[in-house]
Amino acid sequence: MSGGTEPGQAPRDKKEPPRPGSVRPTSRRLLVAIAVLGVAIGVTMVKAIESGGGVAPAVSWLTLIAWAFLAALLFAAARNTNQRIQVRRERMEPSRAVFLLMIGKASAFVGALCTGVYAGFALSFLQAMGSSGPRNRVIMAAAAAVISVLVVTAGLLLERACRIPEDPDETP
Repeated sequence: MSGGTEPGQAPRDKKEPPRPGSVRPTSRRLLVAIAVLGVAIGVTMVKAIESGGGVAPAVSWLTLIAWAFLAALLFAAARNTNQRIQVRRERMEPSRAVFLLMIGKASAFVGALCTGVYAGFALSFLQAMGSSGPRNRVIMAAAAAVISVLVVTAGLLLERACRIPEDPDETP
């Protein structure tokens, strides 16, 4: 049978609208667009601060540690949620599942924006890499951008872990 569907079932199209009460997975294109917007914000912010006679902020070690800690927490939550829902097929309190789903989505969006902003910071100081001050700023901002990508990844994994597995015995 073409389409690989069971008799009596309509073929499932990838563009099928979500069922009522369901949430679509986060679009990778949207995350890329948010990151590009973040780059523009980061570059513009540095130029605006410096054209006004100020000194652009630098990324600190504490920022890197905080982002890394957030990424680790999100990865742990994603692993735990995946084990509960996908592997052991345990039921989870609906409010908790929605909370974890929204944390995953929000983390992906904020992580994408911060990835772009930190990349914009790094790009702004790239032309002056010869001296140690700008070199350190580029390295710290690039490290923050990479760690922000880890936050995005962990958020997407948490979102994916919250999917309800389809029961092969259940028919709609």
